[in-house]
Amino acid sequence: MALLYERISTHVLEQIRRGALRPGDRVPSEMELAAQFGVSRITSKRALEVLREAGLVERIRGKGSFVVRHLPDLTGVTFPLRGRLPRPKHVARTIAFVVPDVAEVYGLDLLFAIEERCAEQGANLIVRRTRGRQAEEEKAVDSLVATGDVDGLIVFPVYGDFYNASLLRQVLDGYPVVLVDRHLSGIPVAAVHTDNVAASRALTSRLLDRGHEHIAFVSPPPVNTSSIEDRLEGFRSAFGDRGQAYELTDLRSTLPGSTTSESVAADIEVIRAFREREPSVTAYIACEYNLARMVDRALDRQALVACFDSPGDSIGGPPYLHVRQNQREMGRRAVDLLFAQLHGEPVPNLSIVPFELIDASGNGV
Repeated sequence: MALLYERISTHVLEQIRRGALRPGDRVPSEMELAAQFGVSRITSKRALEVLREAGLVERIRGKGSFVVRHLPDLTGVTFPLRGRLPRPKHVARTIAFVVPDVAEVYGLDLLFAIEERCAEQGANLIVRRTRGRQAEEEKAVDSLVATGDVDGLIVFPVYGDFYNASLLRQVLDGYPVVLVDRHLSGIPVAAVHTDNVAASRALTSRLLDRGHEHIAFVSPPPVNTSSIEDRLEGFRSAFGDRGQAYELTDLRSTLPGSTTSESVAADIEVIRAFREREPSVTAYIACEYNLARMVDRALDRQALVACFDSPGDSIGGPPYLHVRQNQREMGRRAVDLLFAQLHGEPVPNLSIVPFELIDASGNGV
């Protein structure tokens, strides 16, 4: 079934073929096409951009879109283009990376890899930070697409109780999008991430193998955050008929915008209260590094703490047994998948990158 913007592009193409629109004629504006087809202006803008990429229309700033004076051979032209009419080589692609934030613990290597791969492809890169706020993410997605100058998006989705409506609209409209670090369940969009279920199962199994029978999983609320949901699933599945699992999944202070001294103090008290209730727990798996630090502080290092991701230390090694995600491969693959979409090639919805278990001395385990 044709995507909405493809239907509009095909309609304009047929008008050109029939002669209803001749070389030099003005093409209906974004607003006119949006009203005619009952779609958003972002969708109609995408349709006009596809027509421009196909060499059928030209857009003149302040005046509108016009059928080009010298039309290419229209034989066999259909939408989607599937790469038959490539972008002129002298025009560089522009990719936008929408990310909550970057840090040495996680995100910086991902950004470096995306930037390096874009440079190898001769593409420009725009980085837009959302600071972990869904409203900022929606605003960033809409504004970047609306410019007409961004060819595709790589998005690191924020934590959220519901999906970003702007992002979903772009995916359903066929705009080139690749997600990194997590996926949107039930949504047909390319996503590159760690197999969080397998990684969490491996980390939990390592603790069970070391003799820890009572282990707790610590995280913010997992609702609609696929990475946490998957890690919790992997944690549960590791036990089988050995050991006992506990869950402490209502902490807030590591969520974007919630890292205040008051919220950290409140979460530390929650962890301590949990320890009082469940003194048999000897190991804790934190879904992220900063949460591992908080557990360590709350329990005065009286239990083993493991986590996902941990900063390197060339002298002392990382402080925790942890899962190391391959951010470099994630970033490179995201760019490659986005360019495959731009060339009209089919891409998988899920692309899994490898992980490692790293012990507290920095050696693979």
